[in-house]
Amino acid sequence: MTVHIGAKPGEIAETVLLPGDPLRAKWAAEQFLDDVACVNEVRGMLGFTGTWRGHPVTIHGSGMGMPSLSIYTNELIRDYGAKTLIRIGSAGGMQPQVKLRDVVLAMTSSTLSTPSRGIFKELQFAPCADWGLLQAAYGAALSKGSDVHVGGIYSSDVFYDERPDLNEQMTRHGILAVEMEAAELYTLAARYGSRALAVLTISDHLQTGEALPSEDRQSSFSDMVEIALEAAFA
Repeated sequence: MTVHIGAKPGEIAETVLLPGDPLRAKWAAEQFLDDVACVNEVRGMLGFTGTWRGHPVTIHGSGMGMPSLSIYTNELIRDYGAKTLIRIGSAGGMQPQVKLRDVVLAMTSSTLSTPSRGIFKELQFAPCADWGLLQAAYGAALSKGSDVHVGGIYSSDVFYDERPDLNEQMTRHGILAVEMEAAELYTLAARYGSRALAVLTISDHLQTGEALPSEDRQSSFSDMVEIALEAAFA
């Protein structure tokens, strides 16, 4: 048990999927795992452990933004021994070839700031995904017939962004999509020697203004869970 996670020793699997929304964690666990048990309810951040094709898996909410994700990722790795952590969430498209419902696998994640920034001081650390997970997820996405893109994303530390000049530069430099958590996840995984990946679905688009309705977001989320699970145990 930690300050933010009430699970007992042995109740968190080495493989953890991290949706931002705790209710999505509940939905994904009920849909995809067998023998599911709720292992955390502290502060309403739900976590569930079960099995997928015989493999132990935990699906745990991470909250919104890098500070929240940093808390849970630190404790999951440091105190519970998590070895593989895969973020599953939505993102905003930033390139014309990236369409709604497409899957983006984040090879790298650029950011203005993360909770880990103070450690590096003047160094601009380059957070990146685990190659084995990235490769396996790409194969899983292709086998499902998903429209998949692999490349750099942008992890923003604000949701209501008022920097159109920065978004323009991200697009100019080939950034595929924007979300709010992956850069800190990748940094922590590197620090602790764990594996990490972000599997994202495009739910809206910064250039066109398009957005998926809520019912379509759930079906797209289902594809992400399957890709993440297959990648974790490839």
